[in-house]
Amino acid sequence: MKAEKVRNLTDEELRQQERDLNDQLFKLKFQLNMGQTESLKKIRGLRRDIARVKTIARERELAGKTEKRA
Repeated sequence: MKAEKVRNLTDEELRQQERDLNDQLFKLKFQLNMGQTESLKKIRGLRRDIARVKTIARERELAGKTEKRA
């Protein structure tokens, strides 16, 4: 998922996206531990997507705080 696509989401959609990605990551890790899959690339990609979503959410949070101060 590209950062531009994530930036176009609303705050609620961003939270929902983070929950979905975390669920997918949990399922993949579970499958990996059970020996059903070896998709390390998918796990790595999901972790990066989660980081992107969290980073953009934090940017918005900090931008909101600076606007309140001004």
